[in-house]
Amino acid sequence: MLDFTQDQWILVGMVFLLGIFAGMFLLSGGSRKWKERYRNEVEKRERIEADYKAAEAEWREKDSLRAAALRSKGIDVETVDDGEETPPPRA
Repeated sequence: MLDFTQDQWILVGMVFLLGIFAGMFLLSGGSRKWKERYRNEVEKRERIEADYKAAEAEWREKDSLRAAALRSKGIDVETVDDGEETPPPRA
């Protein structure tokens, strides 16, 4: 193993402390930065979820209206494929 002299240990300690201080200086105010980014991300996620809930409510309403229209025309709702548009009315 390497044997260090006392001068070398002092130099290693000074470099270590210099690294600690440089890191503290470069990251000063960092806690505010990540907290602000986290809060922005939470707000963005909440807006997206609210938009999705509103769109989902609209989709459900349109689907129920579509099903009611099909039933009033005498078309069985279960036999209509959801991936296709509403079939034309019977002649």
